[in-house]
Amino acid sequence: MKTITVGEREIRAAVTMGEAIEAVRRGFVDLVGGEFEMPTRTALRDGQFLVMSAHHRSTASAMFKTLSVNFARRPAIAGTVIWSETGRLDQLVADAGAVTALRTGAVVGVATDLLAPPEAGRLTLIGAGGQAPDQVRAVHAVRPLRRLTVVDADARRARALVGTLESELPGVELRTVSDAEAAVRTAEIVCCATNATTPLFPASALPAHVHVNAIGAFRPTMRELPDELLADSTVVVDELDAVLAESGEILHALQAGAVTKDALTELGTALTATAPSPASPAAHGNRTVFKSVGVAVQDWALARLLADKFLP
Repeated sequence: MKTITVGEREIRAAVTMGEAIEAVRRGFVDLVGGEFEMPTRTALRDGQFLVMSAHHRSTASAMFKTLSVNFARRPAIAGTVIWSETGRLDQLVADAGAVTALRTGAVVGVATDLLAPPEAGRLTLIGAGGQAPDQVRAVHAVRPLRRLTVVDADARRARALVGTLESELPGVELRTVSDAEAAVRTAEIVCCATNATTPLFPASALPAHVHVNAIGAFRPTMRELPDELLADSTVVVDELDAVLAESGEILHALQAGAVTKDALTELGTALTATAPSPASPAAHGNRTVFKSVGVAVQDWALARLLADKFLP
């Protein structure tokens, strides 16, 4: 038995964003099809330590991820992803920071491809931290961008992110601003990737036609979106049990009576709808929201890609 270890550089070289998006898409289809055993993740010290696992029945494969989260350090996420399957003696151990960023970007790509208007090309990204680059890459992979506006309280960090992405976005208008409310007024797609505990903008600031992704808040104490936006939008979530346990936005909106559980559609359900559903591209209203706290099927999907590439 051998353990193959892959670091961030190897992961980035081996997996394209397009591959990650398709792998995560298939994972969510299998999730709604009952292919996974996937317990709600264990969160210790209010989310500073996380443990996630998923077992895929038909392939007899499993993924286990442990990580620590500390927004005061760089990188904020550190840990390991372990892949194992009964048909192979060898196992894979991968850098959790790189896997998490890729899979979080990938699920936003899946949701944006499903929910955003086909012609959408103006993205406002709020938050220029570790998850930000892959948010942009994923949206660009499914909705080629014409304009990117980056909002961050730290202007230097916003400019650094634009500098990192500039070579990947030829012909795209690139801007950095400090006012989130002003920045979303002309957006067609908004991505929120912050550790905020209060909403980043009022619902009234958004245009009538917009798709919003929110991936930053992953604990009940965190919140990026206002109740009014959730009340006035088609809301798709990664997995219902997960958001009911961990999403500050969803919990706050439920308690305020702004939304009901029945109004929340799981991503896998939306992807597999055979007729127009509340979350289908043909049926959604002027505003759509995708709320993700991150679930283990995403990590499983990326780990399987890596296992196929690195294990004998």
